[in-house]
Amino acid sequence: MRHFLNINAIDRTDVLKLVQSALAFKAGKSASPTNLTVANLFFENSTRTHSSFQMAENKLGYHQIILDPQTSSMSKGESLADTLKTLKAIGVDVAVIRHAVTDWYVPVLQTTGHAMPHLVNAGDGSGQHPSQSLLDLVTIYEEFGRFDGLNIRIVGDLLHSRVARSNAEILHQLGANVTFSGPESWLPADFQQFGAFVAIDDDWANQDVVMFLRVQHERITQTENLSFSTKQYHEQFGLNQTRYAQLKQTAIIMHPAPVNRDVEIADELVEAPKSRIFEQMTNGVYARMAILEYTMENENAAD
Repeated sequence: MRHFLNINAIDRTDVLKLVQSALAFKAGKSASPTNLTVANLFFENSTRTHSSFQMAENKLGYHQIILDPQTSSMSKGESLADTLKTLKAIGVDVAVIRHAVTDWYVPVLQTTGHAMPHLVNAGDGSGQHPSQSLLDLVTIYEEFGRFDGLNIRIVGDLLHSRVARSNAEILHQLGANVTFSGPESWLPADFQQFGAFVAIDDDWANQDVVMFLRVQHERITQTENLSFSTKQYHEQFGLNQTRYAQLKQTAIIMHPAPVNRDVEIADELVEAPKSRIFEQMTNGVYARMAILEYTMENENAAD
């Protein structure tokens, strides 16, 4: 059974096929008729990921089961695994899940007994965000037509960001020159295998892609929140007019959103000409269409 849980566990050839598939959908590729049913289980708040999965499912013709985890039997103590077995038993083919627990899918996949739906990871704790990573790849590839040799800097809350973790590894594997900036105390120890940690302005003018990350106040400590200064953070690690002007004309700015305006990026630069933030959101629908098609490739009852 094929799942979509960690983009870095997928063969590089398949990753590139997913990118091409997403761009084909964006260019007008028609979806195959389907009788598949999907359930979206979001245990954390979400605007972009949740709504773009729903839009992708609508475009693909999926039937949707509406289920709010907060009002389901999980609030009575039912395990996630048993909930998924129940959904499969009533006819759900694929479950899209966002969960606050990192690697939520590991114990689920180890559960024996009745079958479960195909699983799509819509974000797990501080672990992975594979669908966001794919839409980022789609956005970069659409702009440059390649990954190999691109200079890509990821800036911000690296430690708590599942986007940073997913992107750091996959971009490195695809041949990009990845570097990291931000508060040094928020640098994961294992990121050195993917690229160097540098001062934000180091080699700034040579960057092709600058990817800013949201400060995740819900995951940092109370002490860090109390001492956090938005003004100081923006001066040290944010995109201001000076840094924007120093980027080359062909460079692009990215952010997984939601954007804390005037923290990671100056308010007036969120929608500046070099920004691709809202284009990322558009690409998110097509990337998630490609993910669902890939996951359910051999399961379409209409075939």
